[in-house]
Amino acid sequence: MPSLRFSALAVPLVLLLSACGGGGDSTAVVPPLTPIGPTGPTALVASSTVANRCEAPRSGSGIDKPGTLLDEQTWVRSWIDETYLWYREVPTTYQPQSFSTAKAYFDVLKTTATTASGKPKDQFHFTYPTAEWEASQNGVELGYGMLLAVAQATPPRKAVITIVEPGSPAALAGLQRGDVLQAVDGVDFVNAPDDASVAILNAGLSPKAQASHTLAFSRGGTVLNATLQAIEVNTSAVQNERIIDTPTGKVGYLTFNTHNNVAERQLVETMRRFQAAGISDLVLDVRYNGGGYLDVASELAYMIAGPQVTTGKTFEQVLANDKTRPEAPVPFHAQSRGFPAPNPLPKGTPLPSLGLKRVTLLTTGNTCSASESIINGLRGVDVQVNLIGGTTCGKPYGFYPEPNCGTTYFAVQFQGVNAKGFGDFADGMAPTCDVADDYQHQLGDAAEGMLAAALRYRGSGSCVPAAGATRLLSSMQSPADTATRLLRPSYKEIAIMRR
Repeated sequence: MPSLRFSALAVPLVLLLSACGGGGDSTAVVPPLTPIGPTGPTALVASSTVANRCEAPRSGSGIDKPGTLLDEQTWVRSWIDETYLWYREVPTTYQPQSFSTAKAYFDVLKTTATTASGKPKDQFHFTYPTAEWEASQNGVELGYGMLLAVAQATPPRKAVITIVEPGSPAALAGLQRGDVLQAVDGVDFVNAPDDASVAILNAGLSPKAQASHTLAFSRGGTVLNATLQAIEVNTSAVQNERIIDTPTGKVGYLTFNTHNNVAERQLVETMRRFQAAGISDLVLDVRYNGGGYLDVASELAYMIAGPQVTTGKTFEQVLANDKTRPEAPVPFHAQSRGFPAPNPLPKGTPLPSLGLKRVTLLTTGNTCSASESIINGLRGVDVQVNLIGGTTCGKPYGFYPEPNCGTTYFAVQFQGVNAKGFGDFADGMAPTCDVADDYQHQLGDAAEGMLAAALRYRGSGSCVPAAGATRLLSSMQSPADTATRLLRPSYKEIAIMRR
C-alpha cells in the first residue's frame, strides 16, 4: 500500500474470488513439478556472483549483463538462503527447472508454517517491476487516482471507493469516497459469474497505461458512469489535515496514507502547524496505511512524543537471521533523514515535536507494517497509544528490497521489536474500541464514525456509540476487522529498511 492504489492489484480479483484476506501477495499458485530440463538441486553460491546476469538484459541498462534463466533462478535461491528470516524452513523439493521464470521459482521459496491463529506465517513474499516500485516511492502511481476496498469478493460482490486523489482522473470525473462499484466496461461487477467476465473486471480495475475504461458507481440511488484513463498520478502521503476545537482543547487530525519519500516533508510541515496551533491531542488516521520506510515511522513517532521520552531510546530493533550481521537499533529520529523526493527536506533538519504522552490511531485490517511499528515503538517508551477501529493486519516483519534483472524482490528478512523487546503481533493489534469504517462521511469529518468515536473516547473514555448512532451506518460499511481488502499493490503493505 499500496492514487489508483489498485493500479496493479496486490491480488487480482480472479484470485480474490477464492483467496480473500490477509496481506501481501500470498495467493501464488505452485505450478506442477514438470521438469523442463535437467533436474537437480540449485547450486548455492554467493548471490553477488550471479547478480544481474539476465536472460533478457534490459536495453540501455548499465547494470544488466547477459545470462540465463538458470542464472536468475540461482541468484533468487542463493539470496533467499543468505537473507530470508526463515531460510531453514524453505522447502527443498522445488527445483528451478520446474519453473519457467525466476519469479515463479521465488514464489515457492518461503516457509509453509502458520501462526497461532492458523494463517500462513509468511503472507508477504512478492515481486514488483523495479521501475514501478522506484517511481512509487516518490508518490507516482499508475491508475485512476482512487483506492478501492472490496468487502465481498464473491457474488454478490461489494466494493467501495475509500480515497480519491485531488486532481486525478477519478476526482475530475466527480467520484468520491463512498461510491459503490456496480459495473466495469458493461460487466455487472456485483453479480457476474466467476468466468471470463472476471478478466474484464480485472482489466478495468488493473488498467494499463493510457487505457480507458468505463466504471459505473451508485451513490444514494443514482448511478454514475465514469470513463477513466489510467495515467501516472502524483499521490499525497498526508491528506485532510484538521484542527478540531473541543471543550478540552485542540485536537489535530491527519490522514496518513504511506511511508514513502514524499511523506517526510509533508509530515514535518503538518506537525509544524500542529505545534504552532498548540494542539493537546492527535488523531492519526492510518486505517489504509500499509507501511513503507521505517525511518519515516521513526521520525513521525519522535514528532508525536518529543525528546523528553525518546532521547537515547530505541524505536525498533531489527532481528535478522543468524547469517546476517546485527543491525544497530533504529532510534527515534530527531532530525530529517533527507529522503530523495522532489522538493526534499534537507537532511539534518531538526524535527518539530508535540510532546504528547497519549495519541490515538485509527486502524483497520489494512493498517500494516511500518504503521504498526509506530504503535509498537511508542508503546515501547510508555506513550499511551489508543487504537480506534479494527485489529491491525499483523506484520512485525520487514524487507530490504533487492532488484535483479528489472524485478525487485521482497522477502521477509527481519522482525522488529520495540525498546521493551516486544514484537509478537503476527495476528495483529486489537483496537481499544471496535468501530466500523464509515464510508458515508469524508475522512476528516468529525461526524465520520471512527473519528467521532476517537473524539468521544478522548472525552469520556467510553467506547459506547453516541445516542442514536448505530454501528453499521449502511450496507456498505465494513466490519472493524480484516474482512475488507484494499485493492492495492503488495508494496503498499510493508516495512522497509533503507541501505
